[in-house]
Amino acid sequence: MRICKRCLLAEADKAAYQTIAELIALIPAEERTAEDVYRRRLSQCKECSELHDGLCAVCGCYVEHRAARAQMRCPSEEKYW
Repeated sequence: MRICKRCLLAEADKAAYQTIAELIALIPAEERTAEDVYRRRLSQCKECSELHDGLCAVCGCYVEHRAARAQMRCPSEEKYW
């Protein structure tokens, strides 16, 4: 199956996203990004040319997991978030 290059896992591969969702659920509440900030981060990732098949081409992370951690930052030189 070919995944959309500019899609998040939640949009393209529900089975793979389930694993990411389980990892996100393990993040302690005090370390988790607020929902509105999380959605904004993902929106910015979707506009980035470095998003490929749900992964960040700069660092190799699943963007949905990285965006869910409050202390994490965008690894791009442009620092979108």
